[in-house]
Amino acid sequence: MPEPRRAHVSDHGTIVECVQEWWGDSRNPAQARELSLLLPKLFLQFFSSTSLVLEDEAGIRAFLVGFHAPDNATEAYIHFVGVDPHLRGQGTARRLYTTFFQRAAEAGRTEVRAVTSPGNTGSIAFHQAMGFTLETGDRVADGLPLHSDYDGPGQDRVCFHRKLTR
Repeated sequence: MPEPRRAHVSDHGTIVECVQEWWGDSRNPAQARELSLLLPKLFLQFFSSTSLVLEDEAGIRAFLVGFHAPDNATEAYIHFVGVDPHLRGQGTARRLYTTFFQRAAEAGRTEVRAVTSPGNTGSIAFHQAMGFTLETGDRVADGLPLHSDYDGPGQDRVCFHRKLTR
């Protein structure tokens, strides 16, 4: 598979379709549509230069939507990552993250943050395997530090942090 490329605004519709299709195995269609709402077009309108797409002759096979914090010069943030279920477990997400880390470090960023829901055990394990640490929350549940109401009432999250090296 070729190297990840910069995302384009024109990728938005396809990425939304991918989310709805790729998460169809773990969610009903309404839940998959709701999940795709986490990716409004503005992410690719304003952060396409820091977001990545992996594609082959079949089309988009994986993507990472991330950005460099506009309010400080040290942080970058990974907002959403998707990998075609046929490619999962083959290092595809690792490749996207590694490329994002490299480009963020080249831009002078020294740390990366990410967030997931406490029930997303696969995401938690993946982020820890990628060198992220779990940030201390305001409470602990099932051994996880939680940030209560992070995304609104009842929307607790697990927050990750990773230092970058050049």
